[in-house]
Amino acid sequence: MRYATLILAACTMASAACQDPGATPPVAAKASADTADQTLFGIRLVLSDHGVQRALMEADTAFTYEDNTRTELRTVRSTFYTETGVKNGRLTSRQGTYNTRSGIMEGRGNVVVTSEDGRKLETPQLRYDPGRNEISSDSAFVMTTPTDVATGIGFTADPNLNTVRIHAAAAGRTTKSIAQPAR
Repeated sequence: MRYATLILAACTMASAACQDPGATPPVAAKASADTADQTLFGIRLVLSDHGVQRALMEADTAFTYEDNTRTELRTVRSTFYTETGVKNGRLTSRQGTYNTRSGIMEGRGNVVVTSEDGRKLETPQLRYDPGRNEISSDSAFVMTTPTDVATGIGFTADPNLNTVRIHAAAAGRTTKSIAQPAR
């Protein structure tokens, strides 16, 4: 009996020794991808500079990370305001990020900024800095007015698209008819 117990113990130890010590243990088939500190639905955030509201940002869904200092947004809608509280532009995008430390909001995925008088700027990505009250990007963009179209790579502008500085590859066309001088 003692002999059989020793043989069984030796076989058990031998089979354990044959396993690969560097092998990864099996993982559950479906690991949770959501590591957010919080998940919020139907949110509204006020972006301000020195107590003055510069934008109202809304999103269908928000995920907060890094001790609630970074918020990832889905289906973003923002309204920009002047220092006196007058609306001066709107932004929509598929996704966005808001950083509470810097106060900067970034829009990604089919970003469209529309001024109050109908001018429109489209780009894949842009940043909004409420401290400077400006939007900017290093990406390609198209800006459309009722009579003109401008394109380029990278820009800096105010949210109402009154002043737009194109960084590179500026091009444009106009649909206005230009009167010919009399001969």
